Amino acid sequence: MSDAKILALPDYATSPLYDEAERVALEYADCMTISGREVDDGLFARLRRAYDDDALVELTAIIAWENASSKFNRALRIPSQGLWKRP
Repeated sequence: MSDAKILALPDYATSPLYDEAERVALEYADCMTISGREVDDGLFARLRRAYDDDALVELTAIIAWENASSKFNRALRIPSQGLWKRP
């Protein structure tokens, strides 16, 4: 993934660097991650159009795993490894 695409992540919903499948996956990740947000029927329908059952299960598992890892690391005061830094 290019640095430009990573830097455009906050604007994924409107950035031309992201295709529709990427946008819906990122929206899904936001809804799974941000408290008070929910995966509504409309979002789930868009996910089903972009991904088959196996891919949707894998995507959900990856998002859930990353959320769990983040909470685990934060609770134990494990700092970021700094694998990517903004230029």
